Order: sequence, then structure tokens, then C-alpha cells
Amino acid sequence: MQMKSFLFAASFAPQMLATAGLSLLLAACQSAAPLMPPQPLVAAHRGGTGDGPENTLPSLQASLKNGADLLWMTVQVSRDGVPVLYRPADVAALTDGKGAVNTLTLAQLQALNAGYQYSESDTAGTKTYPYRQQPVMMPTLRAALRSLPVATPLLIDLKQLPAEPLVTAVANVVEQEHAWQRVRFYSTDAEVLALMARYAHAQVFESRDATRERLVRMAFNGGACEPPAAGVWAGIELVRKVSVVEKFTLGEGVSEVTAHWWTPAALQCFRSGKAVKVMVFGVDSEAAYREAQQLGVDVVMTDSPARMNALRKMSR
Repeated sequence: MQMKSFLFAASFAPQMLATAGLSLLLAACQSAAPLMPPQPLVAAHRGGTGDGPENTLPSLQASLKNGADLLWMTVQVSRDGVPVLYRPADVAALTDGKGAVNTLTLAQLQALNAGYQYSESDTAGTKTYPYRQQPVMMPTLRAALRSLPVATPLLIDLKQLPAEPLVTAVANVVEQEHAWQRVRFYSTDAEVLALMARYAHAQVFESRDATRERLVRMAFNGGACEPPAAGVWAGIELVRKVSVVEKFTLGEGVSEVTAHWWTPAALQCFRSGKAVKVMVFGVDSEAAYREAQQLGVDVVMTDSPARMNALRKMSR
């Protein structure tokens, strides 16, 4: 308000801005806190895998209470064609069973405890398994769509091959639940996204290959900008270890580097595309969150919405 008063006076009575007035104006400008970029939205990775059993309804709902703006869930299809929320290839990774998801029926999958392997550690490092005494079921995609608020955007990671049965089953459920406007699809497999993009109402991420290659060309070609198509969402890690391979006649040379994909120039390039949104993965520390915020990304994906919510409150 002081600054506005000085400027208002300057407009109508320039003679009043003597040396003392200018000094006060400069002091006000210098003492003002620098404007922070807007806080990015928070997406709960696998429903909040750092806060509870991943890809389960209790964790998804808890993530919303912990301030998540979007929910990321991983979907595979059962042997009898039902899309379920689960990420690893084998159920042994997280449950008390074993076998690939697409070799088990829905009934067999839902008889398992999806929280069996989830652990917590106390300050002394002692590990406990709280959900072994309170089993939690592997949910279907249909159950998730019906139990979560319609206003909450959902990001569905399609994680299984072959692609056709998965994409068809997921699209059928989304169609039946009238959920096309609520969901956006991601996959590390370009074929999966291409198959989903054939559905008229499907919203898909730019393929990971396309995003990575766009960023690599910027890094190696003097910053040449090739923005994505209008309306695209692009996502890749904030920081990622990568191998750069140079081919020789008699072999190849490999350099291991830590790639900070999202530089200010890269963000500016992507944002020059109309309505392009940038999402960064692997934001689980205060330093990573601050870096993402300073860059001005749209969405950060985190394992622990509870931790990110605390950081956002500190920034207010």
C-alpha cells in the first residue's frame, strides 16, 4: 500500500517526490520479499505409496485428506479381464500371494492382502507391518472411480503387456462410468498410449520417449526449442541418472550422467506450446519441491502427499 501511495502522488504532484520520497520508495522496494512462483499441484504417486499401501482405496482417500490435488494410480488387468489397481508384475512384491496379475482371476486377486508387505519404521529403525493384522483389498478401477470424488483428476498409469487387452478393458470401464473427463492416461510404453489415443474422448500424456527425446535435443543442440502439441501433458523425472552412448566403428563409449531434465529453458520451451502442462516425477524432498516450485512446473508427483502438504504450508 505504501508503494501505491507513492506512485499515486507521483502521478498528480511530481514536485512532491523530493529526494526523501525517492529514498523511501527505494527502501520499500528493497525490503519487499521476492515473489515466489505459484505452488505446483501435488499428485499422489500410486495413491500415496509413502504414506500407506499403494494403489489401495484407503491410501487414495488418505492422500486427498493430506492435500493431494490429483491421484496417480497404476492399472493392470486380471486373467478374467477386470482392470485392477496394482503396479509390480508379480503380486508377491506387495501381497501375501504370488504370480503375475494377468494369470490370476479377480476373485483370486481380491483374496490377497494388498497391504501385506507395507512396512513402517520407528525412530530406532524397528520395522513393523501394520496391515498384516488389518488386510486391505486390491481394488478394481471401477470401484476407485465410484469411491473417489468426481472433481478429483485421476492419472492412470497403464502398466501391463500385451497392450490391447489392458487398453480395451480400461476404456470399457471408463466409458461405462462416464469418466473420460476425469482421467488422463500415462504409460512408459508408447504403444499403450497410441492404442488409448484411438478413443475419441481419451486424454493422454505425450509419450515418455517423445518427452525425453525433446529434452535431449534441447540439451545437445544448443537449446533448440520444439514445443509439444497444444493441450499436451508431459512428464518425466526432475532428476534422473542416464547413460549417454556414443557409437564407434570398433565399439562404443558410455558416459553415466545425472540429468536435470527440467531447466528454465526447457520449461520455457514446453510452455510455449498452447496449454501444455509439465509434470515432474520423483519429488520427495524439500530440496526437490523447492527446485520444482522455482522452475514453475504445473504438477509434482510424490510418494508422500502428507510430507508435501507440510512443505506447502511452510511456504504460505
